[in-house]
Amino acid sequence: MAKRPTVLKVSGLKRAYGPNTILDKFSIEVHGGEAVALTGRNGSGKSTLLRCLVGADKPDEGTIEVDGNPMSETSPQIRRDVATVIDDLDFFPDLSVVEHLDLLARAHGIEDTESVVDEVLEEVQLVPQSGQLPGTLSSGQRRRLALATAFVRPRKLLIMDEPEQRLDTEGVKWLAERLKNERKKGLAIVFASHEPSLVETVATRVVELGINRR
Repeated sequence: MAKRPTVLKVSGLKRAYGPNTILDKFSIEVHGGEAVALTGRNGSGKSTLLRCLVGADKPDEGTIEVDGNPMSETSPQIRRDVATVIDDLDFFPDLSVVEHLDLLARAHGIEDTESVVDEVLEEVQLVPQSGQLPGTLSSGQRRRLALATAFVRPRKLLIMDEPEQRLDTEGVKWLAERLKNERKKGLAIVFASHEPSLVETVATRVVELGINRR
């Protein structure tokens, strides 16, 4: 079987805040069809690493490449290939849920936009809220909308920070199956999680951060 292409390559990553080194000489390669789960205690560097991977934070040393392109948050190639669910998104306050997803899908050149958006809304169980503004949603509904923004667009790499946050038991089970199916179709996934069932179902590798830190 041919080796799947390298989607994400991280080499010698270091990130420190003052005297505190959060990441030191961190390296990893993630291929299409692989899912890497980042685990570890709070403060072990999971969120810092993810923010570096999406260009929201700049490492002090090391390199990050996505599909052979250097990480740059403003790069058209990176914006095309990387979908993220990190922190709470700044949704467009004057656009309804369905308008928000429709705009994202059209901006990324999705064909048959209405059908794709309707399918994702159904899956994330936001059809009844499709006409609402994001600010009127509950915290759990906003998390589902954040996930929908990733699923409604093309992607080679999906990066998520505790995507199970504010989802109920059934929601976590749905998310695990969705991500497992995405991985099997060739998507590369990197995610941080404290939910054992999500890690067990989705991950092909588990990387524990902070185990050598004191």
